[in-house]
Amino acid sequence: MNKIRIVAFSAKAYEQDFLKQATNENISFTFYDVALSSSTATLAKGFQVVSAFVNDVINSDTLKILADNGTKLIALRCTGVNNIDLHAAEKVGITVVNVPAYSPYAVAEHTITLMLALSRKLPRSYNRVRDGNFSLDGLLGFDFYQKKVGLIGGGRIGQLVGERLKAFGCTISVADPHNTETCEALGFNVTTLDEVISQSDIISLHCPLLEDTKHIINSQTIALMKQGVMLINTSRGGLIDTSAVLAALKARHIAYLGIDVYEQEGTLFFEDHSTEIIQDDVFQRLLTLPNVIITGHQAYFTKEALRHISETTIANITSFINDEKLINKVKARK
Repeated sequence: MNKIRIVAFSAKAYEQDFLKQATNENISFTFYDVALSSSTATLAKGFQVVSAFVNDVINSDTLKILADNGTKLIALRCTGVNNIDLHAAEKVGITVVNVPAYSPYAVAEHTITLMLALSRKLPRSYNRVRDGNFSLDGLLGFDFYQKKVGLIGGGRIGQLVGERLKAFGCTISVADPHNTETCEALGFNVTTLDEVISQSDIISLHCPLLEDTKHIINSQTIALMKQGVMLINTSRGGLIDTSAVLAALKARHIAYLGIDVYEQEGTLFFEDHSTEIIQDDVFQRLLTLPNVIITGHQAYFTKEALRHISETTIANITSFINDEKLINKVKARK
């Protein structure tokens, strides 16, 4: 068998190591640190397989260039597919596969980390102690015991978050029409979105970004929330209308915000901008608030997750090469 040449975009050094460890003698990688877009797609000329990541811009223009230059498969190294035009991919004859579940434990644990860090004001206390200031003024937290937690999305990650918060003594409610039986078996109360939003002390998002979930957190749904609510998002940035959330934070309606994703993260995350002036005023304003914690799409970032992403990506590519059934093939919604 001739070696299959694969080009991987948005491939950082740490990810390249895991992909090299997972690969076999029939696969040869070319790595690019740059994101895939219509302006970089020509770098894939002559490659039958392209591997892409979560913030690559794989629209109809990008896909046409890829198809014209011989690409037959896009192997996503992520779960979400909101960054790719699946209808356009089908039209130009490009197959798409993803990694449907790499480490739900990693994301669930990071979600809990954000909650705890916010509730106990850990960033502020950490910096204060380093400065020799041991005052407790302004560090008053709250117990999780008997708090009502609402999960928007009851898939595997949401289930893991709910299970762990039950151990804290929380009451768990879930809004998810697709995982009712599993969630109920775990002891969660499956109810409506409005009830989850209006009754919860802590709201955590665990759903995909689709047309009907875009800005699911907006000025109208925020108005339903309890005064002093905690809002957590480790799913997709577009689930939140960030400007509406910022207004609610300034009005002290939302008391805590923890996000690992951001709607405009494509131009920010995974890169070092420490010597630049960030032009996103909404993002910059969020960074000034003491009751906000932002991490840069880090929730998935564990050794176990990167290993599984790499192994699944190689398995997807190998199945395509061998003309086997693609168990992780992604199709466009009708």
